[in-house]
Amino acid sequence: MTTFPPRTQELDSADGTGPTARDAMYAPGPQVDDHMAVDVALSVLIGARVPHLLLRDEDGRCAGLVTRAQLAAHRGGSWYSDRTRLQDIPLDRGPFTSSTSILGEAEAAMRIRTLDVSPVIDEHGYALGVLALTP
Repeated sequence: MTTFPPRTQELDSADGTGPTARDAMYAPGPQVDDHMAVDVALSVLIGARVPHLLLRDEDGRCAGLVTRAQLAAHRGGSWYSDRTRLQDIPLDRGPFTSSTSILGEAEAAMRIRTLDVSPVIDEHGYALGVLALTP
């Protein structure tokens, strides 16, 4: 699992209930359209030297998150062709972490769903960042 550098900002929500997902998230990194070809997405991921890409739908809203391992696995399948699009492969497509979620609850939900990384979205479904669990 990729580890992210420690956060330096103070973790505390505005209403005093504790830190939120927004307080603990990292920058979203590269975002690509979900109709992009798997080969192209893998090249973007490798070129950007990042562990994952966030996917956007036709309206620019968060449509999922894909890792290098997921792309490589699908690229090697017997059914794969160079026309295979990101939207055609099985990925976690939500629900995603709300930026206002209490951090402890967001982490618990990720553990239940066995996610190491989850997109953090605003109230309209646009990606603001990612939340990563530490081992």
